[in-house]
Amino acid sequence: MGTKYVDIDTPASSVISSFGPSLDENSPLLSRSTVTSYATTTDVNEDTLNEDHIPNASPFSGIFNLLNTILGTGMLAMPAAVATVGLLPGILFTLISGIASGTGLYFLSESADRVEGRHASFFAVAQLTYPGAAVWFDTAIAIKCFGVAVSYLIIIGDIMPQVVISFDSSIPNDSILMDRKLWITAVMFGLLIPLSFKRTLDSFRHISALAILAVAYLCAIVIYYYFFSVDFPKPPPEDIELVHLTSGILGKLPVFIFGFTCHQNLFSVHNELKHNDRRSMVRVILSSIITAGVFYELISILGYLSFGKHAKGNIILEYPVSWFVAGGRLAIVICVLFGYPLQIHPCRGSVDKILLRFTSNKDVKSSPYSDPPSTIKHVAMTTALLIGTYVIAITVSQLDLVLAFVGSTGSTAVSFILPGLFYFKLNENEPWTFAKASSLVLTIFGFTVMTVCLTYNVLNLIR
Repeated sequence: MGTKYVDIDTPASSVISSFGPSLDENSPLLSRSTVTSYATTTDVNEDTLNEDHIPNASPFSGIFNLLNTILGTGMLAMPAAVATVGLLPGILFTLISGIASGTGLYFLSESADRVEGRHASFFAVAQLTYPGAAVWFDTAIAIKCFGVAVSYLIIIGDIMPQVVISFDSSIPNDSILMDRKLWITAVMFGLLIPLSFKRTLDSFRHISALAILAVAYLCAIVIYYYFFSVDFPKPPPEDIELVHLTSGILGKLPVFIFGFTCHQNLFSVHNELKHNDRRSMVRVILSSIITAGVFYELISILGYLSFGKHAKGNIILEYPVSWFVAGGRLAIVICVLFGYPLQIHPCRGSVDKILLRFTSNKDVKSSPYSDPPSTIKHVAMTTALLIGTYVIAITVSQLDLVLAFVGSTGSTAVSFILPGLFYFKLNENEPWTFAKASSLVLTIFGFTVMTVCLTYNVLNLIR
């Protein structure tokens, strides 16, 4: 393998064919001027074209990574969210959140098709739609992903002491093994640091599949204790309410929205899929949302029926100590372990775009594309994010508080507001269609939820 040169006089079709069969000379995604520029300037060493740069991810890789991004801490808080609103509204809100989030994913996928090549990102689409607000969009993405990463560390700190007790009940409460900070620190330095420095989302496809098995284990626990355990007491009938709508719904609604948020990784999936046409992307989106919806409905319904209105914010901590439950708690730790890098990945990408906006000498307003960060910058950003999430996680222990604020701000913006705004702007000169009208409705819905729920949570925190 040597150095591959492209002569300036080489026909454009020959240059295009070197990219593979997925590109066509007449494709709107690859203009002749782009090809000419490539032919003039490119001196590519083929030894550097490894799997980190070639889009070769399969649909299953995309589905697993989106599912692992969705199925994190949100599922543990679902029964408590249902307890706030009642069984029927809980089922309905879960369904609506799934449909709305799936719609947002579709709008992002359609927006990604407007970006040339494999350069789709929130920043790139924002440059095509609202260039002046691009940095604020990436700020919202970064805050959202950072908050979720913190919630994952909180979960680890809460569950690991319970796992220890499940295996050895004689351990005293003041033992160092019961210190949540110890486990957060051990997991951070033992596993999360090496995983978080990976550059591509496809690198996580195998651990994402393992994390989904961990979610299936949690479902097995919920099913067993509701249907088959004779020693597990059921709540009295008065603790189960079909409808219970109070002002508390404003505090829990973001939990439903938060549960289906995986939009921060949609562009990475689009860029890395070997075949990222509309049909393939729709298949990945539908498979991810439907599968997550089934898991959520199962856990939220049976979890609520098992504990009633007294369901707490972390369902796995509510079940009695046993080896079976200990395995489930350990499985959840594995799930959030492997979900943490999937939050650091898009967070780092957004931070990179923010820094580029303020430090680059290039005219980023006229070019939405940028080179991947250097190794030094990549390491520096990742290290800063790791330290930041670690410090907050060992300081804050209220999971539901974190989810409420992340859900009402970052999740709402990423899931509803930005997808709707992008799609509507890119099609503003097109005739009105159902999709175009839906994008406007989704945007208005997102702004409404953010304003009302954030105001409620802030006032509630002050009180």
